[in-house]
Amino acid sequence: MPLSDRRLPSATDEASAEPKRRVARGNAAAQVSEAGAGVALESEKAAPEGGKSGDKSAENADAKPADPFGDKPAGKSAGKAAAKPAAKPPVKTADKLAKLGLTRDIDLVLHLPMRYEDETSLTPIGHLLPGGIAQTEGVVFDNEIAYRPRRQLLVKLHDDAGDELVLRFLNFYGSQVRQMAIGARLRVRGDVRGGFFGMEMVHPAVRVVDEDTPLPQALTPVYPSTAGVTQAYLRKSIDNALSRTSLPELLPEPIARTYLQPLGVPSLMDAVRTLHHPGVQSDETALIDGTHPAWVRIKFEELLAQQMSLKRAHEERRTRAAPAMPRRKLGDESALVARLLKALPFSLTKAQERVGGEIALDLTQPHPMQRLLQGDVGSGKTIVAALAAAQAIDAGHQAALMAPTEILAEQHARKLRGWLEPLGVSVAWLAGSLKTREKRAALEAAALGTAQLVIGTHAIIQDAVEFARLGLVIVDEQHRFGVAQRLALRAKARNAADGAPDFQPHQLMMSATPIPRTLAMTYYADLDVSTIDELPPGRTPILTKLVSDARRDEVIGRVREAALTGRQVYWVCPLIEESETLQLQTAVETYETLVAALPELNVGLVHGRLAPAEKAAVMDAFTRNEVQLLVATTVIEVGVDVPNASLMVIEHAERFGLAQLHQLRGRVGRGSAASVCVLLYTGPLSMTARARLQTMRETTDGFEIARRDLEIRGPGEFLGARQSGAAMLRFADLQNDQWLIEPAREAAAALLEQYPEVVLQHLARWLGAREQYLKA
Repeated sequence: MPLSDRRLPSATDEASAEPKRRVARGNAAAQVSEAGAGVALESEKAAPEGGKSGDKSAENADAKPADPFGDKPAGKSAGKAAAKPAAKPPVKTADKLAKLGLTRDIDLVLHLPMRYEDETSLTPIGHLLPGGIAQTEGVVFDNEIAYRPRRQLLVKLHDDAGDELVLRFLNFYGSQVRQMAIGARLRVRGDVRGGFFGMEMVHPAVRVVDEDTPLPQALTPVYPSTAGVTQAYLRKSIDNALSRTSLPELLPEPIARTYLQPLGVPSLMDAVRTLHHPGVQSDETALIDGTHPAWVRIKFEELLAQQMSLKRAHEERRTRAAPAMPRRKLGDESALVARLLKALPFSLTKAQERVGGEIALDLTQPHPMQRLLQGDVGSGKTIVAALAAAQAIDAGHQAALMAPTEILAEQHARKLRGWLEPLGVSVAWLAGSLKTREKRAALEAAALGTAQLVIGTHAIIQDAVEFARLGLVIVDEQHRFGVAQRLALRAKARNAADGAPDFQPHQLMMSATPIPRTLAMTYYADLDVSTIDELPPGRTPILTKLVSDARRDEVIGRVREAALTGRQVYWVCPLIEESETLQLQTAVETYETLVAALPELNVGLVHGRLAPAEKAAVMDAFTRNEVQLLVATTVIEVGVDVPNASLMVIEHAERFGLAQLHQLRGRVGRGSAASVCVLLYTGPLSMTARARLQTMRETTDGFEIARRDLEIRGPGEFLGARQSGAAMLRFADLQNDQWLIEPAREAAAALLEQYPEVVLQHLARWLGAREQYLKA
């Protein structure tokens, strides 16, 4: 018989195996202790991973419940399997739950659905319509493993009216084959399609039922899961936890009356039960979009926990030791800060003076500064950082500045050396591209303390780097560094502790990506924030134009005109190699095209894969106006300062995020000449891309751009590494739930002040171990 015609066992054939399965199932049940809770989670004992041979192996295979993630594919031969070496022991389901962070009853109770499915009704097969999701029921009358054009399982059902439905499985397992034997009654749910032989479903959810199996009386929750953990197992585990767990109200009555009653929300236990088991009459739309009163209660509780945790982290830092760095008396001309201000060829703006004063005051304190300095592109953050470093150096300490890219770090080094070295300050440069002799000299200077300011990339946090007396850490573009990297730099200050316990240096973090108020109030509420909200005088506004790629020749003509009048031009490309999927023009190709089209100009090329020395040589030539047109990838996104550059062309602008576009545009407009940024796009544009480009055309205000970017993309662009590994919000959404942040902040302040005994209980319930993440 041809393989494509091979019929599968019927339900009758399977019946004789059932007693053996019951025995196997009884032996398979296992219990695993929950960490820290003393409660056992049920766990199924998985079949051995190796091949199955003989009757005993077959019984164990049959004993496994139908699990599309935990079973073996059908069709493995016993002889072939026997040759395999013994496999690793199977991972227990409770261990897989632990990967989801579900180790205690409270974890399961607060593992809330991500969506719901309506399984409360059946649609007759004859009433199914293509393009929708439906649930129906029928009896298997035919099944086969077919090979046209690829191996697949085809199962045919008919209902009481005689209408037929085909179920198609392109990936399937032995348990599924046995589950859908001829004569079995199946309840299936999935996308309905029109096929060659009538209606069909591909990979539907399947459940074996009896003729009188009742339908659910509530919406069915669907939970976040992981491989090897079925929805059925999660639901059972959560229901068991719900039956054992109570969630007493922790908020004192005055707090609840002030902040919960106006929200019109249920008790916490009722909210949790509603979300796990919503009634048939529940507002499904409100449940899904998160506006249901039960969701509002959960989100408020979570935001409250986050606010309390951040406020505690902020206060906790005040108990640690840091080197106090007193300011020299006003009018003391020998003070390094005073000499630096006097030597500058420009005056500080009012905003720079204000934030400089805030930082200077922090540095005089005996507890560590943890301040975020934010400002728009070109607002003058570097000089503020230089003044902070000068105060630390004046007090006998070293300062270190770490930047994410070598181009940015080198730009800082060039500026700071120009300002500080004439005043007698020793500045060391440390990067991965240094030659061995140069690196050894820089390491020695840092370790001996002869280098008063050390500037570098992540090379600055390598084990070989030691400081004699590090007192101030400055991290530029802080969202591009992980917590571990920031902690590693902070740890370099141990030699300055002078025996003080729990010592850490002052830390100044800089960001050229302005942070919207909602983020500053949530993820950054543990930091003191200083904002430079004023640009230095003499900056010219940048005109932004959207130009279709069809007008590329016109743009090249504008580049020629600008260069021949003595101005310089950036041409930015997103990739440096061919991408068949995105089909973006590469920097290398663009460079070659522009060299051919503009033979009268010196054209340079810089991208991330150039050797550091080559990259530095090209950038130096551009800075000295030896190169009129610089073709670059986004390595020039931050820190590059060439006042003579007045035209920027951004290739495939539709592929960039708003923050990146704004950073790139900030490379021009730094001199007195009128500047233009051309956003060269390829249509058709998506709605998101259109919104980004329109925002760029309408405003050059970085704070307004940040606000719109938060609306378009969510918080990820701003948070960067701050949320990696332990996102602090699981339920609340900063875009849709901003209105809850202010009451949560007020309630957090009231609880910390009036009911400190409640705070720890609330944090343990909602954050658990994740709270430690904030202390970095």
